[in-house]
Amino acid sequence: MKKKLLIIAGLCAVLLVGCGNATLIDTNYTYDRAIIKLANDEIIEVKVKQWCDYDGEQIQITAEDGTIYLTNSFRCDLIKEK
Repeated sequence: MKKKLLIIAGLCAVLLVGCGNATLIDTNYTYDRAIIKLANDEIIEVKVKQWCDYDGEQIQITAEDGTIYLTNSFRCDLIKEK
């Protein structure tokens, strides 16, 4: 019984990872820049000092100049430079 559960869990993990370029565990937590679409449809680019995500789709970004942006993850791209 344990062997069947292990096989099923392994197949589920493979299927989840096999969808696009997703990873099972995302370990990238640092970003350099953010491109944010504001409510007035203006698009800005800021250097990220720190960021935080909340339950759901909200992201809070603190820019290097101290400005804090609370936005939806659909309106923001976080970028990590190489």
